[in-house]
Amino acid sequence: MSAIIHSLLDTDLYKFTMLQVVLHKFPQTDSVYHFRCRNLEDTVYPLSDILDELNQQLDYLCQLTFKEDELQYLRNLRFIKSDFVDYLELFQLKRRFIKASIDAEGRLDIWIEGPMVQAMMFEIFVLALVNELYFRRIRSEEVLDEGERRLQAKLELIKSYERGQQPNDPPFLVSDFGTRRRYSFEWQMHVIEEFHKASPSVFRGTSNVLLAKELGITPIGTMAHEFLQAFQALDVRLRNFQKAALETWVQEYRGDLGIALTDVVGMDAFLRDFDLYFAKLFDGLRHDSGDPYEWGDKAYKHYRKLKIDSRTKMLTFSDGLNLEKAWKLHQYFKDRFQVSFGIGTNLTNDMGQTPLNIVLKLVECNGQSVAKISDSPGKTMTDNDTFLAYLRQVFDIQEPEI
Repeated sequence: MSAIIHSLLDTDLYKFTMLQVVLHKFPQTDSVYHFRCRNLEDTVYPLSDILDELNQQLDYLCQLTFKEDELQYLRNLRFIKSDFVDYLELFQLKRRFIKASIDAEGRLDIWIEGPMVQAMMFEIFVLALVNELYFRRIRSEEVLDEGERRLQAKLELIKSYERGQQPNDPPFLVSDFGTRRRYSFEWQMHVIEEFHKASPSVFRGTSNVLLAKELGITPIGTMAHEFLQAFQALDVRLRNFQKAALETWVQEYRGDLGIALTDVVGMDAFLRDFDLYFAKLFDGLRHDSGDPYEWGDKAYKHYRKLKIDSRTKMLTFSDGLNLEKAWKLHQYFKDRFQVSFGIGTNLTNDMGQTPLNIVLKLVECNGQSVAKISDSPGKTMTDNDTFLAYLRQVFDIQEPEI
């Protein structure tokens, strides 16, 4: 079996932007990541069936290094620093830090344990591998035909939305965020090429750095949950972890990459920490769980309270979107904000088969539990319920009613 991942650029931009901060600010941090499939009951066959192939692909992955043209591409991104690219020139994923096996209940079990500067880079590769190996076994011409039919319908839709834009509206902006849940690398590339060709003024970029490089479009991304979660275990008071994470980001990027992620402990707790200082420094906010309309209305009230013109700020939506949902959200918020959308599974794995809902999340840092308390209860993730209860108490977050 040949390698599925051929380049260490075949991952999301925020892996590089976060890794740069980790390397510069807390390079000695140890971490533990754990894999979970949220919809096991929907799988056609057990994910454990792909274990041997996955282990072989991980062997291939850990042989990759960055090529000279890839390093040069990263050097040309203005927010990437030269010493970081020098580090990447020496970078190679170490096989000893990742273990894939079968757990006591017969499920596919993946653990990554090691220095965060290594461990955090596995995530997107591993999720893309699990997806591609899983769907490869149930691929058929009919499936590919259905995927193409759905893609063509989306292309017509995005062109109609482009025509529906009013002259004075802020632009309707869509990007691909689908690397981790893609049907295959080839399919993701096909989708991005078709969208960019059909509507370049709407379809602005992809989170996938390799595809951005190859297709000459913009790489998109800032931070993910793991960046903020890590600060729950660093040398700051737990109550101040969000402020510490945002401050560290500002010190590293000094005005670049200014979209802050809001749902590590929920929007309400985030806004309590997102004071005038941060609201002026950051360009906007990213939504990744909970009701998007309610979330955006809260953001609007918050900016108004701080006497900031919300029309100068960007809301980026990235939770379970399709084009129709994105367009409706754009219509709702366009008079109050600039708005953009990152669409994942619905772009890169809409083939008529049930997509996998898989994650690989940071659960421990420096020997201490970390957690995410999502605005969508099913997205909350930790391996330590005691710590989760403590985090709820510190941030005054009620346990959801069952």
